[in-house]
Amino acid sequence: MIVNVAIDGPAGAGKSSVAKAAAAKLGYIYVDTGALYRAVGLYALNNGIPTDDAASVSGCLKDIKVELKFSDEGQQVYLNGENVSAFIRTPEASMAASNVSAIPAVRSFLFDLQRNIAKENSCIMDGRDIGTVVLPDAAVKIFLTASPEIRAKRRYDELIAKGQSVEYKDVLDELIQRDYNDSHRQVAPLKPAQDSVILDNGELNLEESADRIIEIIEEKIG
Repeated sequence: MIVNVAIDGPAGAGKSSVAKAAAAKLGYIYVDTGALYRAVGLYALNNGIPTDDAASVSGCLKDIKVELKFSDEGQQVYLNGENVSAFIRTPEASMAASNVSAIPAVRSFLFDLQRNIAKENSCIMDGRDIGTVVLPDAAVKIFLTASPEIRAKRRYDELIAKGQSVEYKDVLDELIQRDYNDSHRQVAPLKPAQDSVILDNGELNLEESADRIIEIIEEKIG
């Protein structure tokens, strides 16, 4: 039996890390849909295309091929044949992803890729609209969240650990702006699905969050 789990939530909630950990324990594939939008955003940035210009971004989609490949190292993101997994995690790529994800043509461009993976594999897929739009029939839907301050601190620590020079206030301001963008866009705004389980993991570490996710899945599918 193929089981699809949709995990949505705002930036910095730990969706990627938690979903990846839970998927590994369950033997499911982990699908980070945000990475797909980051790849499109990265293409626009690298080619001087304003990421908030819907017409320009839509026009360049014909020149973009995004692929997800899965290995023992997890999900790898390929943009026009190049592994860009290491280049899509910058603050610039994050904001670019937020901008391009508001463009209907981009969402349509990536929609089939996400759904086809779910049709063929038991997976945990995370993003902003997985339970509401991409996988509305998913067996389990979870909305993972935490306060903006906690999420910003996590993102700040992550960037510092990678050697980037950032200020906490700048990370918090950017996260609050992204929350606003994601929840107010006209196409597939960020919001919990009606039948999703709300999980605030502000006081939970990675392992505790993953274990709680697994408990919810087991409760839902038996």
